[in-house]
Amino acid sequence: MDAQGGEFQILTLPPLIIVAILCVAACVPVGLWALVQGDGRVRRQVRENLGRGIVVEGTSAPSDRRVFSEVAKVLVSARSRAKLDHLHALAGRPAGWPIDRLIVIKPALSIVAGLFGVLLFSQKPSAGLFLLVLAIVVLGYFVPDLLLHSRGIERQAAIALELPDTLDQMLIAVEAGLGFEAAMTRAGENGKGPLADEFIRTLQDMRVGMSRKDAYQALAKRTNVPDLRAFIRAVVQADAYGISISSVLRTQAKEMRIKRRQRAEEKAMQIPVKVLFPLMLFILPVLLIAVLGPTVITVMTNF
Repeated sequence: MDAQGGEFQILTLPPLIIVAILCVAACVPVGLWALVQGDGRVRRQVRENLGRGIVVEGTSAPSDRRVFSEVAKVLVSARSRAKLDHLHALAGRPAGWPIDRLIVIKPALSIVAGLFGVLLFSQKPSAGLFLLVLAIVVLGYFVPDLLLHSRGIERQAAIALELPDTLDQMLIAVEAGLGFEAAMTRAGENGKGPLADEFIRTLQDMRVGMSRKDAYQALAKRTNVPDLRAFIRAVVQADAYGISISSVLRTQAKEMRIKRRQRAEEKAMQIPVKVLFPLMLFILPVLLIAVLGPTVITVMTNF
């Protein structure tokens, strides 16, 4: 209240404070839902999948997860959902990033980025700012895809690195008298990387009734490693034509070791080319300044 006139003055908030309030208000519902969707909700989803088709009396209305999923399906196209599911499979289907949550986060991030961009554009409209806002909205929509793609690349690289040693272990187990599935089980139980997880998943698929060929092809679809796909094709052909699996494992293990050594040599040969650009741009100018700088200063002072 003003001391002289006795009138109330309305407080005006700065534009940045308004932007922060809008962003927080838009992110709070999605954030709360993401926190609630923990491991307990994953176990509940597993129970729902196991009990699907069983009529239970007194079933309640669709849960909040289903409501969010239905809303997200309207905003995210079927093609985008299929691509996101493929990226999710390549990333190993992390439990902390369920597919339903990612489908909801994609439009949510885009909406938040759009609100922020509209507020900035209203303050100082221009063509360049409009293009920047549009780029931010598109980037916010594809942030989950980029994160899954990055994690998938790391996971596929780890599988390619572990494959030769795993094939050697399976070859030793087969030559010791174990069957191929028993050798795969031992490799999956003793291993700790993504390749071991994929082997265990393949064995579980066969135990629930999937044929060997379908289980191996599903393994190839879940990965994007050319060496592993070549190994799967060789195993499928050996199973179809009755070829000895030990000879297939021996040949594949030797070939994988050679390919791994060749990839290491290729990366080593690429190092000088990669170092050349920062050397020319950052190191050589500094050396020239340090060496020729005093000479240039002396010449300028004398003349």
